[in-house]
Amino acid sequence: MKFDSAAQYGLSLLQHSLSFGLSPPPQGRRAFFNLFQLSAPMRHQGKITSWKDGKGFGFVATSGKSEKAFIHIKAFADRNRRPAEGDLVGYELILEQNGRFRADKVRFAGAAAADSTPSRSGPLALIFAAPFCCLLLLASFLGKLPLAFAGLYLVASVVAFVAYAIDKSAAQSRQWRIKESNLHILALLGGWPGALLAQKLLRHKTRKEQFQTVFWLTVLLNCCALGWLFTDSGSALIRPLVHT
Repeated sequence: MKFDSAAQYGLSLLQHSLSFGLSPPPQGRRAFFNLFQLSAPMRHQGKITSWKDGKGFGFVATSGKSEKAFIHIKAFADRNRRPAEGDLVGYELILEQNGRFRADKVRFAGAAAADSTPSRSGPLALIFAAPFCCLLLLASFLGKLPLAFAGLYLVASVVAFVAYAIDKSAAQSRQWRIKESNLHILALLGGWPGALLAQKLLRHKTRKEQFQTVFWLTVLLNCCALGWLFTDSGSALIRPLVHT
């Protein structure tokens, strides 16, 4: 096996000894580890094997190693993205006084490339939202929809924007988060233009593919429901509201 540095060789030797049950006292493990770490900090790659998002910690398994390292939300360089089980990360290993490893200076795999790549969907999404709002206002003034519908979208969008801002702040300060299901409900009720604006301006929830999939599904359902109001059956339902 080829090692790039004395630190890598020393760490590999220590971890292999642990896998065979040859565990020195915590003080000895720390001294042994620090001795080889003097050459240069070494980065490792691994997968998050467990993660408790409510408490902000979990464990990561280094590729090719048996022992898992403790990982905390404070160790992540990117505070905009929440870790999840199965995420691939790069990190430095720190040996604590109790003889256990802790991951530090954690970065998601491919984070540097993702940060330098501009988002192309952002402007297109906002271009989609702007004509929608204009058509909604036009339909309200022409009597096709109750003016209260435009007010409903406005209020829901403001509430959604504020909710995203609160959740963004909570993510950065490691406070209690707003449930994603609540954010989706706000979008479904007509707050998706404000939610979309918050995602782009605050750069929040834009990289989580599962969240984005559900979010655009709520947008589609909301637009379909609004479009139904322009059909004969939908118009008959809202006609009393328009002429009151």
